[in-house]
Amino acid sequence: MGKQPEFRDLFPGALELMILQTLSRRSMHGYALAQHIKSVADDLLQIEEGSLYPALQRMLKAGWLKSEMGVSSRERPVRVYKLTPEGRKRLEKERVSFEKMFAGIHRVLAAAQG
Repeated sequence: MGKQPEFRDLFPGALELMILQTLSRRSMHGYALAQHIKSVADDLLQIEEGSLYPALQRMLKAGWLKSEMGVSSRERPVRVYKLTPEGRKRLEKERVSFEKMFAGIHRVLAAAQG
């Protein structure tokens, strides 16, 4: 029996940050977005539909994203998500916030080893 990778819950805001970052490069539909994040993270992150789609809806409501109907590579209708100018501003704000948080965590871990 093979060892299953251990998946942990993302901390608050992490999913939104990854969505904003991914969509800053190109528009995508939800499934493609989840697969892209999983692939880039070398399968270390598992994005569940039960988390992804509510996050996309919150982000649409906040004005960070807009959506339009498109067609998938399998010729199926899909909702394609795009970053808005407000979403680009939010991405930068979130990126700065996360960098500060990670720096703090790194300092605590380094002090614990030293």
